Amino acid sequence: MSADPAVADPAGAALLRVRGLRKAFGRNVVLDGLDLDVDAHQVVVLIGTSGSGKSTLLRCIDLLETVDDGVVEFEGRDITDPRVDADAVRSRMGIVFQAFNLFPHLSVLDNVTLAPRRVHRVARAEAELRALELLDRVGLRAKASAHPDELSGGQQQRVAIARSLVNDPKLMLFDEVTSALDPELVGEVLALLRDLKSDGMTMIVATHEMGFARQVADRVCFLDGGRVLEAGPPGQVLGDPVRERTRQFLSRIIAAGRLQPADSGQDTPTGPGR
Repeated sequence: MSADPAVADPAGAALLRVRGLRKAFGRNVVLDGLDLDVDAHQVVVLIGTSGSGKSTLLRCIDLLETVDDGVVEFEGRDITDPRVDADAVRSRMGIVFQAFNLFPHLSVLDNVTLAPRRVHRVARAEAELRALELLDRVGLRAKASAHPDELSGGQQQRVAIARSLVNDPKLMLFDEVTSALDPELVGEVLALLRDLKSDGMTMIVATHEMGFARQVADRVCFLDGGRVLEAGPPGQVLGDPVRERTRQFLSRIIAAGRLQPADSGQDTPTGPGR
């Protein structure tokens, strides 16, 4: 077990525990002995440059990638054990990508009910009742009969989130879910994530929305070189980072106008996520 100060779970009660995670694609090492803990009902935001390993980490947690080394424990069980039923694990997690991945020929309702009906053999009436509850939660019940091409990008992303919530996951993973949206649509998706936090959902969010990280995260983790280089409360990591590499990264973010220096002392997000 690593003693890296970036890992903060002294009580040992993490819902998710990652130790020594390594993943390479050919000679490109993307994750290099990464450690991470996420407690139940905690929101952990991952920040870092493109290629720092954020997306690969989420895909490894959801077992969409086979890890080369290390352990991922979820709900106290080693899910990297090759004997584990990956589909059963994924039924306890939800993952949402920047691409909406909705089936264009299906209605919103059918997109949300497809997995429960086809994979979990839930009766159509039961699946549709649950789907309508979720569509109501994300503000899209009136769009149940619409097709994806009739929706805005923000609406499509909210449908994708509803689809991921349909199995009542214990952990939600969000991979740059606002990156494909027009700036004016970012806020509606971030507002939904705030609502999920209020409901106590455990979430790991990879994002470039620094204002959102400042406002919503319980912990911010800065990934660099395939590891969690620095982690802590958002006010500390974004406002007074310890590591020089973190300071360099944030200085570029500030120069690009995506984070105001005053954010370290404010709760109001900046940029298009307002």
